[in-house]
Amino acid sequence: MAKENFGSKIGAILAAAGSAVGLGNIWRFPTETGEHGGAAFLLIYVAFMLLLGVPIMVSEFVIGRHSQRSVSESFYMMSGGRKAWKLMGLIPVVAGFLVLSYYAVVAGWTLYYAFTSGINGFAGRTSEQFVDDFNTFISDPVQPLLWMVAILIVNGAIVALGVQRGIERGAKIMMPMLFVFIVILVGCSLTLPGAADGLGFMFKPDFSKVTHGIVLSAMGQAFFSLSVGLCCLCTYACYFRKDVNLMKDALSVGGIDTMVAILSGLIIFPAVFSIPGIAPSQGPSLVFVTLPNVFQQVFGGMPLLAYLFSLVFYLLLVMAALTSSISMLEMAVAYFHEDHGVDRRTASALSTVVCIVLGAACSLSFGLWSNVKVFDMGFFDLFDFIVCKLIMPIGGLLICVFLGWVVDEQVLKDELTNYGQLHTPYYPVYRFIIRYFAPICIALIFINELFQLA
Repeated sequence: MAKENFGSKIGAILAAAGSAVGLGNIWRFPTETGEHGGAAFLLIYVAFMLLLGVPIMVSEFVIGRHSQRSVSESFYMMSGGRKAWKLMGLIPVVAGFLVLSYYAVVAGWTLYYAFTSGINGFAGRTSEQFVDDFNTFISDPVQPLLWMVAILIVNGAIVALGVQRGIERGAKIMMPMLFVFIVILVGCSLTLPGAADGLGFMFKPDFSKVTHGIVLSAMGQAFFSLSVGLCCLCTYACYFRKDVNLMKDALSVGGIDTMVAILSGLIIFPAVFSIPGIAPSQGPSLVFVTLPNVFQQVFGGMPLLAYLFSLVFYLLLVMAALTSSISMLEMAVAYFHEDHGVDRRTASALSTVVCIVLGAACSLSFGLWSNVKVFDMGFFDLFDFIVCKLIMPIGGLLICVFLGWVVDEQVLKDELTNYGQLHTPYYPVYRFIIRYFAPICIALIFINELFQLA
């Protein structure tokens, strides 16, 4: 069957950026920044984004575009037919199912909160009621399932349309919408009474507070923010045209990802600092418990602003969830479609159904199946542990080993120069990073995530 590619360079960049930009930028980044002191963490994070995240992203781009195959076949083909690397190619496919299954649960929560905001369901609620409402909702056996299924059906419909008509067109619509939502929210947030304190927290570094734990956490956030190691970007890169400048696009994607994370901080921290007694290190509850309460208190005398701020914020979360989850589903769909000749629509429907079944187990682990444990973890926590603590860091490490030590170096030079068309003075630095620096960093991330040394 003919290989479909992205129709334009901007489409490729927006699709890849959409894959990288997700709930982690709007949820995990402010949480990590809040827990680790603000500005100093931010600066270290940006440094590791350039030194670790972007080079590994470039590596995924190289593997995808050079092989022009799904991730399950890329490693096998580029290794010269070594069976051990074929297994490496199958791991991301399994990871795609696992990560989308529990990610869709949280994405469903964002859709529910957007709907609740839309019908003005947060008006007049107290802080205690926000806590009770969230706990009641996620433990309900039906409602979270329905919202999760809705997210997955939208994903499946977009992916079923194909690379250009579905993924690329979706990115061209949703990414600009995401940025419009962010700009609106930042503008509103900077008018709040806590804006000065929020900006100071984000941009006035106190390096005396920097510890090895903060450095490791910033390193890990740079790695996880781009979702490198899962090979979603490798899958997208197999649809890149040969004239795409891989390093330039990687820097563009990394820049967009970092900008969204920083702008998310500009939304959240001024709001949080506007209410006495609320800390910027609330953890995951920040998004679903603390912020709805903050929005109502800050704009208590202006109900229309409270309504609009809350609605736009949760629509932003929905857009971020969709753009990133599409790439997770595409990884599985590409496996069935390209490797086994299954029609794209059938492959999309099949993959969506599998994710719905697995996602149901994750969703029910907060309520009906809360007593069902595997290794003392519910399905949601188990899937998260497998993907974030094991597959992502191990996958990132193997990608570096693969391109740094297994693949012929000429392949790297050919892909990064577009077969001699581009000048690459940065190549020696990139080569050093993926062979030595990145593997060491990823090993430290792996140990820190697994044993919580920070």
